Amino acid sequence: MAFRELHNLLAQLESDLTLFESDQLRRRIDALDLLDGYPQDPRAEAMRVRLEAVNAAIYRSIRSQILSGAACDALLSWIDQCADQSDSAPAGLHFDCLDELIGGVLQLREPDSTKIHPAPEMVFYQPTPARHILYMLRLCALTGADTLVDLGSGLGHVPILASLLTDAKCIGIELESAYIESASKCAESLGLNRAAFLQQDARDADLSTATVVYLYTPFTGSILGSVLGKLRDQSAHRQIRICTLGPCTEIVARQSWTVCCSAITEDQIALFHARS
Repeated sequence: MAFRELHNLLAQLESDLTLFESDQLRRRIDALDLLDGYPQDPRAEAMRVRLEAVNAAIYRSIRSQILSGAACDALLSWIDQCADQSDSAPAGLHFDCLDELIGGVLQLREPDSTKIHPAPEMVFYQPTPARHILYMLRLCALTGADTLVDLGSGLGHVPILASLLTDAKCIGIELESAYIESASKCAESLGLNRAAFLQQDARDADLSTATVVYLYTPFTGSILGSVLGKLRDQSAHRQIRICTLGPCTEIVARQSWTVCCSAITEDQIALFHARS
């Protein structure tokens, strides 16, 4: 049965010449997802190589435009093609077509996972799905007056994408040096001078310039409590917004000094302001 399914799939893909036209990125990504179910088949691998070659050319073109200093019109156009057009807040922590697009453009190098050893109360890193990042950027409407700080930034998807698509200064705080190295190299390769990555414990980070702080539940327990205490102290002196994703959302919502401006759920971005 599996052989027949693969034969029918490949026959369909090979006969559809429009699949290889440049503007069919989303369809190619969907086709590649289907082919992932047949990793050992030579014919499937040949089709995979053909599809990936067309996509890679698009990713190179987008990177070239970014490096030229031009507006990210090409990237935004492809984001529109790959994104769900719903106006509602995205839900779920799975990855989709947008993550393939962003991953192809950023070309971040994943460190050897055997070298990553989270300390107690530190949560093992998982990237924020791209649709949530884009929703957060729309929700916060970042300007050149803003500084976005991502606590537990990992490979740097949030600060890098925010730096590409907004005028805000973007800072990633991450304890693991391997992630900092990958994120910094990516930002440098794209010529992003408003994205910086610092190897620090979030409890020691300077948050005095932050106007927006993002947490994808990077830590729990006493570490989270300490960081929230720092944010509470900062909010006593100026306006600060906090965006969360994952289990930490409920904890932030229980703070006496926070007011939630969106739905409170683990699989959507939540936006908090400090209570006046």
